[in-house]
Amino acid sequence: MRVHVVSDVHGNAEALARAGDGADALVVLGDLIDFVDYHEHGGGILGSLFGAEHVATFATLRREGRRREMVELSKRLWGSLDDPRSAVDEAVREQYTRLFGVLSAPTYAIPGNVDAPALWPEFEAPGLHFVDGDVCDIGGLRFGFVGGAVLPVGAAPRRDQAWRPYLRTREEFDKAVAGLTGVDVLCSHIPPALPELTYDVVARRGELGSEALADLIVRERPRWSLFGHVHQPLAAAKRVGVTECRNVGHFKRDPRPYVLRW
Repeated sequence: MRVHVVSDVHGNAEALARAGDGADALVVLGDLIDFVDYHEHGGGILGSLFGAEHVATFATLRREGRRREMVELSKRLWGSLDDPRSAVDEAVREQYTRLFGVLSAPTYAIPGNVDAPALWPEFEAPGLHFVDGDVCDIGGLRFGFVGGAVLPVGAAPRRDQAWRPYLRTREEFDKAVAGLTGVDVLCSHIPPALPELTYDVVARRGELGSEALADLIVRERPRWSLFGHVHQPLAAAKRVGVTECRNVGHFKRDPRPYVLRW
């Protein structure tokens, strides 16, 4: 068996169309949507709605940690639209139409934090499996899937925003992980909570990993733990007991799938 695995596609439909070439199956670990393009400021949903200049300012404020100014800019930009939520939903649907339309069969997909899984049923197609929270047999191995990211401690999900990232409470995420028993391959968008795997060397900050995923790896001893989310990790791989923990890469910038063979 040969399975290709990608994550953090962020709108790169051209490369995604080739991601399954030569594979028996394709696994997509989320973040299909290109919401903020920090490299080409005119791209992504924010670029299309507000223009490259505003996105460049937003990116600078975020990079420099100037949160108050960033929030004020965001309020001004969203306030300039008559119906921000409809504008975002339309832009997201346009991207999903392109992205889901190029996927090879069979594909097993979970959402990342930069996804809108509530819209995914609109794009169901033969050979396309939406598997968040599921355990599936692929070539005789049990693959367990959990999507989204975890809300920071003390934070509450917001329902009043035009864009609502897929962030789950710790309790909800941990419950989903607990259902992935007896798996050979653990597939998630975020990494297990291990410092080498969660620290981004370019952003110079740690991302939130999952303690529940780390505990499951120790307890269940899968062959692989596969994830994305951290674009420039301190370590792309780490072995925990018998488990190979692997960040499969930032597919938008480096469009090469990670290959599993058995």
